[in-house]
Amino acid sequence: MNATKLSSTSSRRLPNWLKASLPKGKNYFRLKALTLKYGLNTVCESASCPNIGSCWSAGTLTLMILGDTCTRACQFCDVPTGHLQIPRKEEPKEVAKMLSLLDIRYAVITSVDRDDLPDGGTDIWVETIELVKKACPRMKVEVLIPDFKGKVSFVEKICRAKPDILAHNLETVESLQSYVRPQCRYSWSLKTLETASKKKIITKSSLMLGLGEKKDEVINSMRHLVAVNCQILTVGQYLQPSKNNLEVVEYIHPESFAEYKVIGESLGLKHVEAGPLVRSSFHADRQAQQAIGIFE
Repeated sequence: MNATKLSSTSSRRLPNWLKASLPKGKNYFRLKALTLKYGLNTVCESASCPNIGSCWSAGTLTLMILGDTCTRACQFCDVPTGHLQIPRKEEPKEVAKMLSLLDIRYAVITSVDRDDLPDGGTDIWVETIELVKKACPRMKVEVLIPDFKGKVSFVEKICRAKPDILAHNLETVESLQSYVRPQCRYSWSLKTLETASKKKIITKSSLMLGLGEKKDEVINSMRHLVAVNCQILTVGQYLQPSKNNLEVVEYIHPESFAEYKVIGESLGLKHVEAGPLVRSSFHADRQAQQAIGIFE
């Protein structure tokens, strides 16, 4: 596999294939204004996503519910941890209202982990999905949910709200889990996806590369996802969001991402979206369409 190994002096230099466009345009500023008006959070901003310019300019975004502070401290993630606020009861209505104002056919909703709440935030999740589907009956809804510490009943409760796609990210290979996201478990993630699949919900996951994983480990993760009937996988390059997060071990060449796409689909995944700037929510509508023809 092609990769650019890093030294202490080269780690700040991004390869040409990782350059993203700056936020601009009418749609970008319109979405910015709407999120401010309704006091909503987006993972695009909270997680320092490199695609915010292209996505928001195209009129798409990923809303993040249950606040902007996480109970976990994953080493790759730029979402703040620390003081937690009580979830706002108005949030589901505000999310539904904002999405009803957008002329889009597909929305992605995610959340921080809320291990401090007795239900992990599932009641807010369910209400949000139900209100969004009521306010936007023609729009497809993808939810990117936490693992709820492997509590199957919580995942089943969200499934009963009938999202069109349920996503949960493995993030990295099994051997790096305790290093990259020490408060999570690889088995919890697979159980989350398996639970949703058994409820006949289309499932999706994501992997970051460049943290020191080996090729055979990536392929094994793909096999594990196929075994729990996951249908869509995104594979992208890990980028260090701040000096407080894990450093990049290597930059993976676009040709290697193309190879992973071929391998994943040959193993049984219905669609693999792979590339340096690919993220779970990037062109999520296109991913779903190519995988299962969601708009047919």
